Amino acid sequence: MSFAARNRTQPQPAIVPSPFSRDSPSISMELRNFFRSIDLWVASSRVGSYFRLAGSDNPDKIDTASFCREVRAGLTTFATMAYIISVNASLLSQTGGPCVCGLEVREKCDSIPEFKSCKEDVRRELITATAAIAGLSSLAFGILTNLPVALAPGMGLNAYFAFQVVGVNGNGKIPYQTALTAVFIEGIIFIVLALSGMRQWLVKLIPSTLKVATGVGIGFFLTEIGLSYSVGIGAITGGGRATPLALGGCPPELLSTTTGMCESGQMTNPKMWLGIFCGGIATAFLMAYRIKYSLVIGIALVSVISWPRNTPVTYFPDTEEGNSRFDFFKQIVAWHPMHKILNQLDWTFSHSSSQFALALFTFLYVDIIDATATLYSMVRFCGIDDRKDGDFRRSTLAYCTDAFFISIGALFGSSPVTAFIESGAGIAEGGRTGITAVVSGTCFLISIFFAPIFASLPPWATGCTLIMVGCMMIRQITQVNWYYIGDVLPSFIVMAFIPFSYSVAYGLIAGIFVYSVLNGLVGIVAYVSGGRIEPREYDLKEYWTWKGIGRPPWFVRALKHRRRGKNESGNSASGRDGSDDVDGSSSMTRVKTISNDYSTATDEAKM
Repeated sequence: MSFAARNRTQPQPAIVPSPFSRDSPSISMELRNFFRSIDLWVASSRVGSYFRLAGSDNPDKIDTASFCREVRAGLTTFATMAYIISVNASLLSQTGGPCVCGLEVREKCDSIPEFKSCKEDVRRELITATAAIAGLSSLAFGILTNLPVALAPGMGLNAYFAFQVVGVNGNGKIPYQTALTAVFIEGIIFIVLALSGMRQWLVKLIPSTLKVATGVGIGFFLTEIGLSYSVGIGAITGGGRATPLALGGCPPELLSTTTGMCESGQMTNPKMWLGIFCGGIATAFLMAYRIKYSLVIGIALVSVISWPRNTPVTYFPDTEEGNSRFDFFKQIVAWHPMHKILNQLDWTFSHSSSQFALALFTFLYVDIIDATATLYSMVRFCGIDDRKDGDFRRSTLAYCTDAFFISIGALFGSSPVTAFIESGAGIAEGGRTGITAVVSGTCFLISIFFAPIFASLPPWATGCTLIMVGCMMIRQITQVNWYYIGDVLPSFIVMAFIPFSYSVAYGLIAGIFVYSVLNGLVGIVAYVSGGRIEPREYDLKEYWTWKGIGRPPWFVRALKHRRRGKNESGNSASGRDGSDDVDGSSSMTRVKTISNDYSTATDEAKM
């Protein structure tokens, strides 16, 4: 019998549909249906209506918002922000917090065992504080504003707080407790500015090119810190009197106690190379493929390699300090209370009032730019609010919430809280509502109980993360107006002075000074010459007016409206007695004047 005949006579087995076949429901399809049912159930509830989920009865619902997608976006935002728990604690702990050291040369305080132990306790408490304030602020911000933006102690300002205001081991201008008082007052001032509308208006007064340059300068500042020894990979060090910076990379024991330079063994520290390859190159490789957890993976990889003892890169050496770290690390899950840093405000700052005012001004200025610009950019990125007046839904409530938690963060011993640009990762994952921020905040609150793990992240694990964040911040350098010297030079001064002076404040002051003097002189020459003597690229300068672009604050508009009403009532009275306006021509002229003023103001706002 042929093969074909035998095949025809034998019964054929029944075809069982494959679970991966399109003709039968697959596992992924069942999961998709399950998540879709959850989306529909949440959307039909009061939660869905409040957060404007798709399918809810809210008339302003967001068609692209679903519960499961928001949860995934919140987890992504937390993953990209989780580094702040260890990095912020590492930066702020360099101040020593409330720890007392009687030495005049504060750099030598680390040689005192009691001070070093106290400093380590402060770092562990700051881990708890950072996770707590990030969780509470993100949770409240998501519920109150319904925006997919998470809050946490801001990068850049924490470096300014630690290294410029307070200084390493307290060798700065003002003590740790006084600096926290400045942060607390800043939050109160922000609430007043937000309620009055001044916060939005003040940002419009600052030239856009200087706003961009400030972010770029902070990016360079973070990069410099990430390359240093204290909280970085240790690739650079102070160069003494000869040069401001010098090549580092030597083991810490080979650093000169007088100049801070490497006496020998440059670029031989294995911990530095571990941070470069596993924390830097590996992270950049993952970022090239748009892996959302790149920064967290890089920190985790370096940390796991550094945890085994008796290795050249261990974070737990066989010393008293290493044994203390290892004993705390073995607890894994623990609640570390905040005894040293909680409510440490000091209101007796008369001996350093000028430095206190400088720090307060810098916190105000940078926070106004940072938080406001971040919120505007995130709302535009979401595409959920397309207002043309430069504002967005619940903006006043958003600013007040941010300001409130700035003050709460000061009570927790932390630097100012701000909106995080890493929220864009969650928005890219589909986050459109406050549920994204709520999920991120919940994750931060859960991480409080894993303080031993976050306290065991070595500085060479987070150093390249600072460099990566700095790299992401300087990408906006293309937005600087490079066509006119009056915008280029002040912007460059800001970008250069912030890292080289190791101060955000001095960089901002230098840039504003150069901008005012240079453009003031050019403006005077153009005015005196009647516009005949102007720079060649004068038409390419960035538009700026002291009135600010857009509408002034509400109370300014109210005062103008009230004043205009009084003038109109007085003119109407004179018209009724027939002394001035018999035929109504003055009223018509007045209406035309008001209309022309409004048109002129509108044209200025559009420029």
